[in-house]
Amino acid sequence: MASLTESLEIIRHGTEDILVESELASRLESGRPLRVKAGFDPTAPDLHLGHTVLINKLRQFQLLGHQVIFLIGDFTGMIGDPSGKSATRPPLSRAEVESNAVTYKEQIYKILDPHKTRIEFNSAWMNKMDSTDLIKLAAKHTVARMLERDDFSKRYQSGQPIAIHEFLYPLIQGYDSVALQADIELGGTDQKFNLLVGRQLQEAYGQQPQVVITMPILEGYRAGTEKMSKSMGNYIGITESPDDMFGKIMSLDDAKMWRFYDLLSFHTRQEIGNLRVRVEAGANPRDVKLDLAVELVARFHDQTAALKAKEEFISRFQKGELPQNIEEHEIVIPGAASMTLWSILKETALTDSTSEARRMIKQGAVRIDGERVEDQNLALPAGANVIIQVGKRRIVRVKLKASV
Repeated sequence: MASLTESLEIIRHGTEDILVESELASRLESGRPLRVKAGFDPTAPDLHLGHTVLINKLRQFQLLGHQVIFLIGDFTGMIGDPSGKSATRPPLSRAEVESNAVTYKEQIYKILDPHKTRIEFNSAWMNKMDSTDLIKLAAKHTVARMLERDDFSKRYQSGQPIAIHEFLYPLIQGYDSVALQADIELGGTDQKFNLLVGRQLQEAYGQQPQVVITMPILEGYRAGTEKMSKSMGNYIGITESPDDMFGKIMSLDDAKMWRFYDLLSFHTRQEIGNLRVRVEAGANPRDVKLDLAVELVARFHDQTAALKAKEEFISRFQKGELPQNIEEHEIVIPGAASMTLWSILKETALTDSTSEARRMIKQGAVRIDGERVEDQNLALPAGANVIIQVGKRRIVRVKLKASV
């Protein structure tokens, strides 16, 4: 078991707020394993690196000897967390929630020790609540306090509708802490209000209030400050192929690379500091980024896959070579017709939409057989057999075949 000073140093690393640190120190000094909770609504089937900021911190608590509770919000997932939203979030169906929850359980063990992880579903206690219980829970909070939450306040002031069920979300998340008797709850900075509701409800139910630890929101890998999000198309999924994951990490700008090191790497703060010193002294930041990419790909795949992805990346981008195995797409088009390039990009999933395809062509990010293309109206005829590249990482071979 680490000393109090060592434990606090490990826990502080990468955190945004610890409320209240003196309470955390007191509980750590008690010497008993603490119950550390983090909740995840199964709103999508795949976790991405942004989710793992919290999961990495859970792993640190495991290594310090504490009990980690990975809470899957299958009940709250059907409400839809409105945090940071400017409109009511559509709820998920029970089937969607259950399907996504299964994949979460499989994916978290890439980081957490399955033998030391307690998985809970908040439907276990919420389904037992009747209407009287729910009214009693709602009576422990006020509308005025709810409207202190930033997103609710902004929507109320601008006349945007707020559904009554949205007020239930922070109450139920807070009650989860009561049901689990949590000592500590982790969440993103956008969850701070909900986490503090947990403290309040624990006091109302006669429990010692949990310590709240908020973690920064990881930005997407593309340029900009938007948070990593599947809907924004700037995410790195933990189930992505080694090559795709490696390439996305290598596309980070240097400033964002350090952000990823701080929030995702298992290197100590001192080790990361030493890497910064090396770069400031003239070392190539690309080499430091290669090490980060190897570390993260190995975590979600294995070391062999990570090193192979590194070799492939160096061969493809630093030596200008094409990958050995290029994904092939055969598209059947009518007769002797042709197909627009932007349609091909969308059809082969090189872009997520036709609007993105047009934008990438306009920006000069698309190449056909190595030649840059800027004509948004370019069409390829039946019989074409070409290599199309979007940006540095996305490459496919396309064969256009005429229908008989």
